Amino acid sequence: VLVDVRFVHEHEWVALPDSVLMPLPELEEHAEALQAFRGRPVVVYCHHGVRSLDGAAYLRDLGLEAVSLKGGIDLYSRTVDPSLPRY
Repeated sequence: VLVDVRFVHEHEWVALPDSVLMPLPELEEHAEALQAFRGRPVVVYCHHGVRSLDGAAYLRDLGLEAVSLKGGIDLYSRTVDPSLPRY
């Protein structure tokens, strides 16, 4: 599962396919919905990989298997899929 913890305008600009948008400041509001991801690996991402560290820690506190995408979507777009716009 890919969880995008950036803001709506960032997600509209560029997002990884099939990712779920849950902005970091609203993550607690999604605690119940996040339970649907139990038993599945969750990769949390943001722009540069800083907010996603907090997001992944929160998900782990909920008992989910979560990691942060190092370098965020910016590094992903530079090293994996250069067709993705950078900002």
